[in-house]
Amino acid sequence: MTDTAVAVTTRKDWASDQEVRWCPGCGDYSILAAVQMLLPELGVKRESTVFVSGIGCAARFPYYMNTYGVHSIHGRAPAFATGLIATRPDLDVWVISGDGDALSIGGNHLVHALRRNANFTMLCFNNEIYGLTKGQFSPTSEMGKVTKSSPFGSVVTPLNPVSVALAAEATFVARTHDMDRKHMMETFRRAHDHRGASFVEIYQNCNVYNDGAFEKITGRDVRSSMLIPLEHGQPIRFGADGEKGVVMDEVGHARVVEVAEVGEDALLVHDEHHPDPSLAFALSRLAAGPTEPTPIGVFRDVDRPDLGSEMRRLVAEAGAGASSASASGQAPSNVPSLQDLFRSGSTWEVAG
Repeated sequence: MTDTAVAVTTRKDWASDQEVRWCPGCGDYSILAAVQMLLPELGVKRESTVFVSGIGCAARFPYYMNTYGVHSIHGRAPAFATGLIATRPDLDVWVISGDGDALSIGGNHLVHALRRNANFTMLCFNNEIYGLTKGQFSPTSEMGKVTKSSPFGSVVTPLNPVSVALAAEATFVARTHDMDRKHMMETFRRAHDHRGASFVEIYQNCNVYNDGAFEKITGRDVRSSMLIPLEHGQPIRFGADGEKGVVMDEVGHARVVEVAEVGEDALLVHDEHHPDPSLAFALSRLAAGPTEPTPIGVFRDVDRPDLGSEMRRLVAEAGAGASSASASGQAPSNVPSLQDLFRSGSTWEVAG
């Protein structure tokens, strides 16, 4: 959906005149900056770009973008976006959602939009808490999490957003975090360039209700030993000197090892283009939570016809079939035109 004829823009051109009203220090600011800095590089027009959001702190995002935007209803942003891309394939559609909005009330809409391969780029801000409603546990909150809605600790197993997206057959799945703008921008770029449903989980700090949720893996002094970079075609290894790596055991589980103990040839080579999501899914389960070495980057990037293209193909084929029958003198098709339906009465007959 890029256009080489677009005017040169800067971050300022993509920022609206609205005052950004997140809590001071919120990780949302760095995500907003990364998106606004990236868009001038993508070769897209502001008037052809739409941000669709649901409900939550992250959902304020469209107000801060000098583009079209839809602040929809709780959990339904993927559904709104699906309708938009089906009717306006010329638009560049982004979906903004939080972990509660996307994975709780919106879980059904998320799963099916990804399964259908709707052509949008979804950014899921995961702070493992409900921030807008003042600190209740969310679908990604860890077991034992003490909040206003779980004063004795949550007893609910958390969802893993990347695992959910992979299980739903999303064709592009990645993870990044709000402490690394360069990594965010490159991840968002790849997600945007992908044709089909792109899902990006962003570890995002809520410094009011869940401060430091990810500092054990994203803190500057621990990143090299706790973040596992995924690079297509490369052995998966990490650590200040690459001393640690990832292997696949005999039952298909990914696990962390010392490279010196197993040898580099034993390391798992990352294949983000593998048609089966099993490898990516195993990597998504490597860490039980953001306190252990955690993969980051692109888990999966595969090609599959997107929903909008397939819908337009079916409509074109149906129209061509009706036109061919009419030109050959055959009986007219039983498929009415859209205009016929608009002008018809309140009832009609369907041929058996």
